Amino acid sequence: MVQPPQPAHRGWTSRGYLPHFDAADTWQSITYRLADAMPRHVIAGMERDLTIAPDDERDRERRRRVEAWLDAGHGSCVLRRDDIAALILETWTRFAGSRYDLGPWVIMPNHVHLLIRVNPGHTLATSVGSWKSYTAKRIMALAGMSAPIWWPEYWDRFIRDEAHWRSVGNYIERNPVVAGLARSPQEWRWGSAGQG
Repeated sequence: MVQPPQPAHRGWTSRGYLPHFDAADTWQSITYRLADAMPRHVIAGMERDLTIAPDDERDRERRRRVEAWLDAGHGSCVLRRDDIAALILETWTRFAGSRYDLGPWVIMPNHVHLLIRVNPGHTLATSVGSWKSYTAKRIMALAGMSAPIWWPEYWDRFIRDEAHWRSVGNYIERNPVVAGLARSPQEWRWGSAGQG
């Protein structure tokens, strides 16, 4: 029997926006958000402000500002609904263990964070794209919203070593605490720490 061609892992790629790293057997931290969580005028203002930051600090400051904006809970925050949060989790876990391994995760009101390791024969872009496509259709039906549901891009960062994995996993699970939504990671229902 002829096997279909396996997707090629492309290493570093970009569609002109954010760079992405695509490699099998590499843990990565993924963040994606609702389309209305951060309006374009906020992004444009942030970019204007960041032009005065030194080059070596610009990316770190951008990330800090984006995280603070998202944690403040702007936009529809439709992921706060239990039925929609359950949909997101169900979508992630459907192929966990076969297409990818799932590490710590959290579903925040307007964005999500997770650690994922894509298995050979699958790509990060395909996995994230399928999650967003499937859940967008279901969210529109459940919440009566119109497209776009998700911001087109996602942010990813490859994990360097075990200490980095623990640090990022801790950040992910503590995000509801940092955002003032819970007193402990275990208290937040829609996070891996609260699932035990």
